[in-house]
Amino acid sequence: MHPPPDAPSSTPALSALDVALLNNWQRDFPITAQPFEVIAGQHGTTSTDVLQRYQALMNMGALSRIGGIFGVGAGGSAMLCALAVPPEHLSRVAAQVNAFDYVNHNYAREHHWNLWFVVTAPSADERDQCIRDIELVTQLRALRLPMRRAFRIDLGFDLHSGPRCLPGHQRCAPIDAEHHALAAAIEQGMPLVDRPYAAWAREAGSTEEAVMQRVMAWTQAGVLRRLGVIVRHHELGVTANAMTVFNVPDEQLVEMGLVLAQQGGITLCYARHRDEGWPYNLYCMVHGRSREETRQHIEAARRQTGLDQFDHAVLFSTERFKQTGGRYFRPAGALMEVAA
Repeated sequence: MHPPPDAPSSTPALSALDVALLNNWQRDFPITAQPFEVIAGQHGTTSTDVLQRYQALMNMGALSRIGGIFGVGAGGSAMLCALAVPPEHLSRVAAQVNAFDYVNHNYAREHHWNLWFVVTAPSADERDQCIRDIELVTQLRALRLPMRRAFRIDLGFDLHSGPRCLPGHQRCAPIDAEHHALAAAIEQGMPLVDRPYAAWAREAGSTEEAVMQRVMAWTQAGVLRRLGVIVRHHELGVTANAMTVFNVPDEQLVEMGLVLAQQGGITLCYARHRDEGWPYNLYCMVHGRSREETRQHIEAARRQTGLDQFDHAVLFSTERFKQTGGRYFRPAGALMEVAA
C-alpha cells in the first residue's frame, strides 16, 4: 500500500551525484560500447561507481530502469480502461487486474469509476482479449478509452523544476518484425553491465555495432522518443497526481487540446474516445509535490484556456497498485488463466 498523496514523503536521501545521474541522463543516453564510462567521465568518477550508484537507485525505487520509450505507432497497442469497483472490494479487484502481464499501470482514483489501468500488448487483438479476460475475472464492465490524439508527450522529469514535455504529436513508422527482439530488450531495460549494448545484441541475435547503429537510427527518426534514465517520481517526492477530464464539443476538441497542452504544470494531454457512461474526451495529467499544488495548476489551466465553461471531473490518485513499463514488443509470459 502506498501513502495518500498528501502523506509525508519518505523521499530517499540522494547525493549530488545521485541527482545528477538521475537528472542528466533521462535523454541523450550515450550510444557507445561503454556508455557508463562516458557518464563517469562527465561526473569525475569511475564507471564502477556509476554502475553501483544506478543499482542502488534501482534498489531504493528511485530508478525504474534505463531504457527506451517508443513513439506512438512504433508497435503494439495500448488502451486506457477503468472499472467501477465497490470500495470494499477495491484491493481484491486491483490484485486481480495486476495479475495480467499486459497491465502496466493500475491506479485507484477518486470517482465512481475508481480503478484505472492501462493495457499494453504487442497487438490490438491481444490487448482486447486481455480486457475481456479482466472483465470475466472481475465480473465488471470496463470502460474502453482509446486515444484519438496526443497533444503533449512526457519526455522525462526534471528533479529541479518538474516534468519535461514536448508539445505536439507525430506518429512514427512501425518497427519491422525482424527487430522486435531488440525493441523488446530496450523496453525491458538496459542491464547494468560495462557493455550493455553487447548484452542487448545477444538477446536480439545481433552484433554490438549493429545494435548501436539501429538504436541511433531509431532515436534520430523519433521511433525511440527517449532513451535514458526513467525515474519513479513518486519515490522522489512528487506524490500527488490528478487526471482531469473534460467534455468538449468534438468540433472544438483539437483547438482546446492544443491550448491546454501549453499550460504550466500539464504533464500529459490527450484526446480519447468516449464510452457509455463516460462523456469525457479531453484529458490532462498534472503531477505535484502536494494535492494543493496540483489543484492550483489544474484551476489555472481551466481559467486560462476557457475550459472552465465545460463539464469536467478531477480524479486524484489515491493508490498506486502497479507501475511498470509497457509490453509493446514482449509477449506475455503467462497471462492469467481464466476460469470457465
